[in-house]
Amino acid sequence: MRISLIATLTAAMIASVAVAQTMPTKIGDSAKGKVLTSDNGMTLYVFDRDADGKSACNAACTGIWPPLAAPASATATGDYTIVARDDGSEQWAYKKRPLYNWKNDQIKNEAIDAFGFVRTPNSRARQ
Repeated sequence: MRISLIATLTAAMIASVAVAQTMPTKIGDSAKGKVLTSDNGMTLYVFDRDADGKSACNAACTGIWPPLAAPASATATGDYTIVARDDGSEQWAYKKRPLYNWKNDQIKNEAIDAFGFVRTPNSRARQ
């Protein structure tokens, strides 16, 4: 019984580490509340003009709001999906909302609301 409990706990710990490694974002605390962040701690954003699963930010827009790129090996998990972009690349989405960085971001967990881009709180796709 003791060995099976240890084996079960070990398997659960390994599974939780594997899931944590596949999450494309982290959760940060900003002056405006919880935000999703990239690996380097910069706040991620969604765009009001995006439809579920489709990015409306293309061409010049991506120069200011770079998409959170999904590598070819990425796999959708939980609330995270992968959307195909007009240029053929792939981007992470949270609750079907494509995620973006802000090119001028220099402060970790900073949250701005500008030009239809809003911060992404942990509990829902947008506030």
